[in-house]
Formats: sequence, C-alpha cells, structure tokens
Amino acid sequence: MLMRNVLIVASESMPFVKTGGLADVVGALAKSLPNEGIDVRVMIPKHARIKAEYQDQLETIATTTIYLGWREKYLGVQSMEKDGVLYYFIDNEDYFAGPVYRGDDAENEQYLYFCRAVCETLSLIDFDPDVIHLNDWHTGMIPLLLKTQYPGHFKKEIRTLFTIHNIEFQGKMGFPFVKDILGLPDWLNSPRFIEAGGCANMMKAALVYADRISTVSPNYANEIMLPYFGLGMEGMLRARRTDVSGILNGIDTQDFDPAADPAIEAPFSASDLNGKRACKRALRDEFSLDVNLQTPIVAMVTRLTSQKGLDLVKYALEELLSKDMAFILLGSGDKKYENFFHYIAAKYPGKSGVWIGYHEELAHRIYAGSDFFLMPSQFEPCGLSQMIAQRYGTLPIVRETGGLVDTVAPYNAYTGEGTGFAFSTFNAHDMMSAIGLALSVYRDKPTLRKLRKNAMLLDNSFRQSAVRYKALYQSMV
Repeated sequence: MLMRNVLIVASESMPFVKTGGLADVVGALAKSLPNEGIDVRVMIPKHARIKAEYQDQLETIATTTIYLGWREKYLGVQSMEKDGVLYYFIDNEDYFAGPVYRGDDAENEQYLYFCRAVCETLSLIDFDPDVIHLNDWHTGMIPLLLKTQYPGHFKKEIRTLFTIHNIEFQGKMGFPFVKDILGLPDWLNSPRFIEAGGCANMMKAALVYADRISTVSPNYANEIMLPYFGLGMEGMLRARRTDVSGILNGIDTQDFDPAADPAIEAPFSASDLNGKRACKRALRDEFSLDVNLQTPIVAMVTRLTSQKGLDLVKYALEELLSKDMAFILLGSGDKKYENFFHYIAAKYPGKSGVWIGYHEELAHRIYAGSDFFLMPSQFEPCGLSQMIAQRYGTLPIVRETGGLVDTVAPYNAYTGEGTGFAFSTFNAHDMMSAIGLALSVYRDKPTLRKLRKNAMLLDNSFRQSAVRYKALYQSMV
C-alpha cells in the first residue's frame, strides 16, 4: 500500500511556539518529510504564546462543540501554511489562552481536551492521514480513543506512532478524573491497560494502544527497557520490544548555520574557521569576561534541572574556575540552580557569565563563540544542544548516556579522531577529568582544529531522520 499522508500531533512546534526541544524536533521533521514524498500536516494547540506575526495569518476552517463527559466545550480549528507544510491549530481559550503547560490537574485537563479535540477534528479537515505521529504524553490518549471510541468512524483505518521524547514526564492522574472527562470504562483501570502506580497514566495508554513506538535515539531505545531509565514503563516496553524503534533526532541546519547566521558576530565554516575567533571576542565582551582570547570558554545552554547534571556542576565549578578557563551559562529552571549560578556570577566576575532566562539569539552567539559545550546529563533521550554545538565547532563534553552516545565520538588521543569528549560514570570527578582533557587539547592547536572540523562536518540534519521515519511509516500500513 502506498503511504503518503502523515499527521504530526504535538503540544508545541517551531516556528509558532516553543518551550523546549520538542518544538524544534516537530518543526524540523515537518519541514524535512516533504522531501521524502510525504504529505505531512501538523496539529498543535492554539496557544496564546503563538508569535504575534502568525496570529493574523490563521484561517478558521471549522467551529463546533464537543463533549468532555458532561461538559460542552468549544472547538475551533484554524490553519496556515508555513515552509510548505500545513499547520492546524486547535482553538479553545479555556485551555490554551494561558501557559502552554499549566501544571497538575489543570494541565492534565488541558491535554485530555486536546486528545479529544484531535480525534473530533479528523472529521472536520480535508485530510485523511494514513499515520498519526504522536509526541509525548500530551497526546497519549489518542491511540486509546481511536481504538475504543472511534472504530469505523473514518474513511480508512488510521495507524498511530507514538514517540517518547522524555519518559520522565508521563501524564499521571486519578482514574476517576480521566474517566469523568473522557468517558472511559472501568476495565481500563488495570495494569494491563492504563494504570501504573495507582494512577491513570497517559503515556502508558499510548504504549499499550499505539501501533508502533519510537524514541529519539537508538541508545535511549535500549536504555528505557531498564528500570533506571524506564521509570515504571520498562516492563511494557520490553513486552513490545519488537514494536520499538530508536530514530535519532536531527537539527535544523538552516537555522543553525555558522556560515549564514545573522545572530553571530562573523560567519565561519569548517574550511575557514577565522570567524570563530571574532565570535569568541564578541561573546567575551558581551559577558564582560576579563580574560584574553587564549583562555578557553566552557559554556552551557540548558534547562536548570537535575536531569542535566547540574549537581555535578555545583560540586566542581569553583575548582574548575581556579584553572585557566571561563564559564558561561544561559538557562532557567529550578531556583536552587538559578541561585547557585547567580552566586557564581557574583563571586567570579570576569571569569563567569550567567544569563538566567532564555534568549534565542544569545544562544546562537554562545554556540558560536565558546570553545567547549558542557552536557553532563544524568540521562538524555537525544539532546540537540550537543549537535548544535558541533555545527559551530564548539566541542561537546558529555556524559555517555542516551543520544549523547549516538552523537558524540570521544576524542581518541592515539588516533586523533573524535568530535568531543566524554565520561561514563555520573560522578563529578570523572566530569572534571573529561574537562581537564579538553583543556589540555585546547593547547594543542593542530589537534583542536582537526576536532573542530570533524565536528562541523558531521551530518546532523533532519534529512537522515526523515528517511528513517518514512521507512517506519511505510512499515505500519
């Protein structure tokens, strides 16, 4: 059977609304699939945070009401085309006029509504998907609803692919809550179906009912079969091992292109690295670092959560700053980490620069102007930052976990090969050893130049990912 039509469903997507890497992945995959002959559409909520420049371009294609249990709710469907892809927006201001993620049961209800609205919208749009590609727990009830409440409802059988971007977040709630909203029968409240740890679990619903499962790197696909990484889902994943694929994410190589990036000080490429020095000078001055250009800059652009290995950084950073290096951080998150980095910036002015928050253009300048990019993650399903850093010739220093294993080749002192540096044990001293090795290589300019070129010549585009997703879609129909 010829398969052409794919509907990607997610809670966010670039270029419209972004809170994290999920939006980058959805946007980049959607742009890449048409090159593989796929007619792809994307469906997301119409969040208030959608950029103002797009709000006036949205066209309303349907309005109706739907039911969440006894509640009658408005459903609007709007659309616009961007970069050759048609996007659909689910409009309901009760749920999407505020934060993208409200937290607790308010957030659970947001995305239970979204799951119901997606199922209802399939009859309102002029598109018959062969495959619906669902992303993370916010879409987890859709496979269950399609198979238990909508059989025979559409022109053809629709297959579902569920992609795990981060298994830590699963969409847990009391069964009476989800039963009331979606009208689920009591028999689903069982470990065989959607119950886990005494809760209804939206991710588990997807793992039970989706036709296929994928995650965002080959190594992570293996890791989540283990209790440490699977977080309660490992048994279901092992039971469906033959249905699980690991497809490495890519990056948008047009948005992240050091040869044509308007956000950075000077262009450069693997064949002409001269502009990277100008980018480093500009970054040093932007953060008022009192160091010369021979001092290496180690940077992080990250969410400030324990997952990102920040407890290791807290333990080691002051000792590291006693060495000939400078440190820059851009990020926000847990207050204990924000407070720590404020303390570092105050105690080590001239050797450290900290920006709490997020700034897209500044992130580009950090990728371009730094020498090393630190990612000591406790776990990392794929990671995009290490691939972006490599694109800009900034060598990653990573812990060997998840997609970091699949994307960073550790420096081999005997062969001179590699695209970064790595350590295996989640331990501050091992991290410091990897940083020490990177700082020693920094002083070996021929080797440093070779590693930078190795990193910049990697193909981390979404083209390869799109080819693999197409093959997976084709295998489902």
